[in-house]
Amino acid sequence: MQAEPTFVVQIHDASSLHFDFRLEVNGVLKSWAVPKGPSRDPRERRLAMPTEDHPLSYAAFEGVIAPGQYGAGAVIVWAEGTYTTEEPSMADALARGHASFHLRGRKLRGAYALTRTRRGADREAWLLVRKREGRQPPASKRRGVDPGRARSVLTHRTLRQVAVESRESGP
Repeated sequence: MQAEPTFVVQIHDASSLHFDFRLEVNGVLKSWAVPKGPSRDPRERRLAMPTEDHPLSYAAFEGVIAPGQYGAGAVIVWAEGTYTTEEPSMADALARGHASFHLRGRKLRGAYALTRTRRGADREAWLLVRKREGRQPPASKRRGVDPGRARSVLTHRTLRQVAVESRESGP
């Protein structure tokens, strides 16, 4: 029996602070930069800009990408888990521009969808939305995740702690 594919959400303090939402699809992590992070509220739509695919091993990456390299800055794993989909092929669903899936993880659980809203030669844009499921409790009054206070699901460190530890260990 094949294991369920994984997902990971990393907080990344690069040229701009954002969340990287990644889904395992056909042996790679399909990736989107989500400036405000995934929402648990079905009324909120979150912009998701596609980025390059990453190797599966990157799902556990936490640390600092060195200055001068693409994506330079601190990274923590904010959420992780597995997902299921009714789609026969997640790759085909994404190619068509709409994929629905159910996340089962630490910090994020429930039905979500990614929908392409703009397709162009230079840049695509997608929306990441939490789907309504049956009788959902009212959404929390809290407005998303504070990336400055968020802690890693792997090490319980904050972005700042990762950056400080990197400077202290230095070259």
